[in-house]
Amino acid sequence: MSDILYIKIDRNIVVKKPQVALSDIASMTCTNKPVVNRLKTLRVHTFHQDQKGKSRRPKGSQEVFSILKIMELIGQEYPELEIQNEGETDFVVEYIPAQEVKWLELVKAVLVCILIFFGSAFTIMTFNNDVGVADVFAKFYRQVMGRESTGFTQLEVCYAIGIAAGILVFFNHIGHKKITHDPTPMQVEMRRYEQDVDTTFIENSSRKGTNIDVD
Repeated sequence: MSDILYIKIDRNIVVKKPQVALSDIASMTCTNKPVVNRLKTLRVHTFHQDQKGKSRRPKGSQEVFSILKIMELIGQEYPELEIQNEGETDFVVEYIPAQEVKWLELVKAVLVCILIFFGSAFTIMTFNNDVGVADVFAKFYRQVMGRESTGFTQLEVCYAIGIAAGILVFFNHIGHKKITHDPTPMQVEMRRYEQDVDTTFIENSSRKGTNIDVD
């Protein structure tokens, strides 16, 4: 009876080295430990670089692989080995060279934070003007207190505190700490976006015939 190799590969894998070994992209287990140790060093792909050691693409390289190609490479080393795939049938391997943080990246991050801050503030003010929050507060204050509002009353203060508290609760994040262990809405949307990008990239590569598959 031949040994069985169980292999699992995620839909999107990021590698930091141009030489991609099987251990960089896959999780494997088998009762025959020497087989697993040997396959961990199996070279599956090499991303091409220029003379400066950078990827030919400015933002790294991406390749779409089929699990059949991985099985073919494993079969060349161990023809009698039975392989059970527990992961994706098609997956993306992205090569992103490790780079030090540069001052330009910090400047970009600061600019993005400033744009988001003022953009959010403008959106909130526009919404308040559209729905007439100031008029509603003024009328409500006049009916309850029996005098005209000065524009800076308990209603405005509580409303401002409520907006800040609501944003913190909704995004489930305060600084580096989370309020609960649930993923934040931003994390959920980013994962959904990544899944859509991976699906589109895989389908486009399959249609163009640029994915790495068996012959």
